[in-house]
Amino acid sequence: MSSKKTLLRNFNKDVSFSTNQQQLQLVNKITHNIINSSNSNYFKPTMELRSMISCITPHDTHHVLSDPSLSPHSCLAFFHFLRTQHPHIAHKPDLKAHVILLSRLFQGRKFASMKSILNCVVTDVEFRCPVSGIVSLVDEYEPHFVEKLFDMLFRVFSDNRLFLEAFRVYDYVEEKGLVIEERSCFVLLLALKKCGEVDLCLGFFRRMVESGSIEIRVQSLTLVIDVLCRRREVEKAKELMDEMAGKGIVKPTVFTYNTLLNAYVARKDQRGVDEILRLMEKEQIVPSLATNSILIQWYASSGDIGEAEMIFEEMRERKIEMDVYVYTMMISWNCRLGNIKRASALFDEMTQRGIVPNAHTYGALIDGVCKAGQMEAAEILLKEMQSKGVDLNRVIFNTMMDGYCKRGMIDEALRLQVIMERKGLEADVFTYSILASGLCKLRRYEEAKRIFNTTVQKGLAPNVVTFTTFIDIYCKEGNLAEAERIFRDMEKMGEVPNIVTYNTLIDAHCKKEKMKQAHKLKSEMIEKGLLPDVYTYTSLINGECIVGRVDEAVKLFNEMLLKGITGNVATYTAVISGLSKMGRADEAFELYDEMMRMGITPDDRVFTALVGSLHKSFSKTK
Repeated sequence: MSSKKTLLRNFNKDVSFSTNQQQLQLVNKITHNIINSSNSNYFKPTMELRSMISCITPHDTHHVLSDPSLSPHSCLAFFHFLRTQHPHIAHKPDLKAHVILLSRLFQGRKFASMKSILNCVVTDVEFRCPVSGIVSLVDEYEPHFVEKLFDMLFRVFSDNRLFLEAFRVYDYVEEKGLVIEERSCFVLLLALKKCGEVDLCLGFFRRMVESGSIEIRVQSLTLVIDVLCRRREVEKAKELMDEMAGKGIVKPTVFTYNTLLNAYVARKDQRGVDEILRLMEKEQIVPSLATNSILIQWYASSGDIGEAEMIFEEMRERKIEMDVYVYTMMISWNCRLGNIKRASALFDEMTQRGIVPNAHTYGALIDGVCKAGQMEAAEILLKEMQSKGVDLNRVIFNTMMDGYCKRGMIDEALRLQVIMERKGLEADVFTYSILASGLCKLRRYEEAKRIFNTTVQKGLAPNVVTFTTFIDIYCKEGNLAEAERIFRDMEKMGEVPNIVTYNTLIDAHCKKEKMKQAHKLKSEMIEKGLLPDVYTYTSLINGECIVGRVDEAVKLFNEMLLKGITGNVATYTAVISGLSKMGRADEAFELYDEMMRMGITPDDRVFTALVGSLHKSFSKTK
């Protein structure tokens, strides 16, 4: 019996020896095949070797990849072969094989390939790459490789938004006294910012500062300041900048100051803007093109176009190279203020300087000339755009159509819609709203209604302007029931009525002498946070006068004045007419005198009413 056991033991030993020999032979054959390959970037085994490789073990793979006679390129070629031949191969490269290959690539300074391999490890569902898995495999490697490996792994985790794993890498590196590069930290900060992980972004920046081993660059500081500004914590952002500069950790640049300046401009904070400009001057930070662009936007939006022009002239004097953005901004603001001559001069100047206008530039100038009623000039600009190959967009077509509609040239607007759609630009809800409004002004109500139906049929959700236009149409036709139906439909569809919508309905009810409903609408709009304006009060005052409740009209007039709302010619005319009909001439003339003091020019209706009041007053005395 014992002889049988000995025989079996010897047999197993022989089998084990034979197996080891076979594996060693396989490893040698693979290595020899790779070395003799005509192209080391590709591993092309013979049919016999391919058959042997099908049963390769992880241990064999480790041996091949570790062979110093093979170049890093050759190792990579063999590695890719094993990955792409799966499932014909019994074992895909395991985590250890990946680490061995990474060390070989590091030796050959093949950092791009390293990152690609690490990305595969991180995203491969078979690995799920916990940091602990790699940590357990790197003890035998020299620290410089380990530091580079984990720095790259940290970046790959950041790129893939695996923030928890990225933090674990940072913890390990910090514990071992190694360092993550600042640019890799910036990658994580940027990824956190893009994902809206503001608190994590701020917390990690603090860790960077407190580590004492990472040289903080201004890009990271500026990114964090931008994060805080976007969260409207501008004071906190400025405090951080002051802290970093005060401690000598990092000196802000013009980009940092621009970030804060832009935030103060966004919240219309004059004191904040002045403070940043003072600091820039104190620190001798030269304003950049972006700085001046922000300031031009700030002063122009505040209505101080003169200051914006001064900054623009200073840029010229300092020979700062202008760009299309600055010119477009100046052209746009001059157009908004109705200064088309200046806007056109700037447009000519930029083209003479070789700055090519883009679609936004043309759009701003076309919008300006359309609002000024200069449709011929708008047509010339449109043709110029086409001749220069600048893409026409839907906004520009809508602007042109709106210009035509405001001049009563509805047929030209409809013609332009056809041209727009031929160019592959589908009409949107704004297009249909513009056309419907244009038709409504010309009392072509049935055509306007057809446009409304087209909007619905095309699945375009009508906006508040569209709904208000059609409410106005039915109000003018005297069909209040249909106007109210549309009004309630817009609320059901989630479109919130605005002050114009309410004023349209209130005015229609007042003219129909339905004052109870008109006042109910006024209360409803106040409940929704919409404050009545001069048009609301004028409609109600006129309605009360129509039904003969002049005292109620006067009460509304006084309420309006107490709220700081100045009446217009229609308001005064309504009250004067109401008082005049009741023969209250003294009060009517008193309001007339007030109207004149306010610089409001009366029209013929006022004089007719006043003359009528004198007749009624005379009749009463008789």
